[in-house]
Amino acid sequence: MADLKSHADAVLDAFNTGDLDRYMELVGNSVYSELATGRTVSGDDLRAALAGWKTAFPDATGTVTNTVEVGDTIVQEVTWTGTHTGPMMTPEGEIPATGAHQTTPAVMVSEYEGDQLKATRHYFDLMGLMAQLGLT
Repeated sequence: MADLKSHADAVLDAFNTGDLDRYMELVGNSVYSELATGRTVSGDDLRAALAGWKTAFPDATGTVTNTVEVGDTIVQEVTWTGTHTGPMMTPEGEIPATGAHQTTPAVMVSEYEGDQLKATRHYFDLMGLMAQLGLT
């Protein structure tokens, strides 16, 4: 079996460094679901979603605080930090930059088939994030 933890860490590192080409190479045709936003994407739509987060929070960084591996599933507890210095696009329209720094806890569940990523479910506190930005 491949080293799934290293792969999941590499995916997060690619996002942290803003290397979306590497990110997309690592995730392939897998499906990404953001449970807080209700968004499920893959391919070009996934790249656009990631670029949107990096536009709103150019310094966005996820730090893994705990990892559990069970069979073909990796569960990562992640703490997201970043400063809202760019516009954030939402279904209701654009939210201008607030300049606020945020720290948001999250969990990412990544399912693999062999050594290929199949799907990732990302759970995070959207209301807590919005409150930190002064938007609630």
